[in-house]
Amino acid sequence: MNFAILLLFIFIAVFLEVPVAFSFIFGTTLFLILGDTYPLTVIASRLGPGLDSFPLLALPLFIFAGNLLGGAGIARRIFSFANSAVGHIPGGLGHVNVLSSIIFAGMSGVAMADAAGLGKIEMEEMKRHGYPVPFSAAITAASATIGPIIPPSGIMVLYAVLANIALDKLFLAGFIPGLMLGGFLMITIYVMVKIGMVNVAVLPKEPLRVRLVNFLRAVPALAIPVFLITGLITGVATPTELGALTCLFAIILGFAYKDLTVKSLFGCAMETVKTTGVLGMLILVATPFTWLSGVGNVGDLLRQFMNSVTTSPIMFLIIVNIVLLAAGMFMETSVVLLIAAPILAPIAASYGLDPIHFAMVMLMNLLMGTLTPPFGSLLFVMMNQTKLTLAQMFRAVAPFYFPFIAFLLAVTFVPAITTFLPGLFGK
Repeated sequence: MNFAILLLFIFIAVFLEVPVAFSFIFGTTLFLILGDTYPLTVIASRLGPGLDSFPLLALPLFIFAGNLLGGAGIARRIFSFANSAVGHIPGGLGHVNVLSSIIFAGMSGVAMADAAGLGKIEMEEMKRHGYPVPFSAAITAASATIGPIIPPSGIMVLYAVLANIALDKLFLAGFIPGLMLGGFLMITIYVMVKIGMVNVAVLPKEPLRVRLVNFLRAVPALAIPVFLITGLITGVATPTELGALTCLFAIILGFAYKDLTVKSLFGCAMETVKTTGVLGMLILVATPFTWLSGVGNVGDLLRQFMNSVTTSPIMFLIIVNIVLLAAGMFMETSVVLLIAAPILAPIAASYGLDPIHFAMVMLMNLLMGTLTPPFGSLLFVMMNQTKLTLAQMFRAVAPFYFPFIAFLLAVTFVPAITTFLPGLFGK
């Protein structure tokens, strides 16, 4: 049976609002039942190896670390430090929002955690200072996408497992793009305020003593990204081991601050189990699908088709960008990642593209999909917090598509942005 039929079964289930994991199981099972090439036992035989991956252990550890740091009162300390650093620049709390997300990205790595956790604090402060709710929600949603770019990153762990590439290289590749996107967003906020698109008061610069106190209170949080960078660069520990050490540090920090209790520790563990269960299930059900695409020579057929369309790596990247951006508008990020990563990664290699560079291009597209209607997940998170309509959220976030597109083009056409750090440290 044609592989397109398998995709059709999965898409039908997804659009009928069947959970993504069950959509893949449904599509794969129906494909095998109606076909006569492979037995139904393929599913059972392929599910086990799907989670047999040491790098995959990093996923629950970093999720747990993010939950612990959120419960340890770190988010409030990060916000206070960011406010001391950039709150006095025109666009004040907008810049604070972005800088807070950059710092929090080095701990959580999940866009939803940023928008739902740190985002609540940011929204409350911006509302208290008279910032328009749509503008505040748009900044919070846009800055939350930085979380999965700067390591640790849950989506990077998933991609590394699906495409079989080194996780430490992928982590290192995210630092420069994450800082770069933050800079692009802050420039956009500054311009919007300066030209009068948004009228907000400029906050006074805090006294040196207050800024110093806020910095010292945030030092433990600031130390975590430095710890991760050092560990990745020196190679003294794997990403999985670094995740475990971060969890230990977060527990010690939480009890030292007296913001973490045994009860809240258990709550963080339960939240981690729920999140990990969802992500683990996605990887699990993707394994039979990936195997079927492999034995069906889908990658080779698509590669031959792409070679007939263009032999230029640049044109291939442009086509991939267009297709992924369009897919992100109508499908959940997880669906696109599970289908596209194992198929497109080998094709990109046939064009001579660096696997780390292509991974980052693909991930940037998927993250932009979280901001595009009608299925942008971050839009719905902020709509739930603010009670804005989808149309209001779309209008508010629209100005931030320009820096995102500029950022995406820069990452696409300047590979050094993503490959410099892995290459510099021999990764």
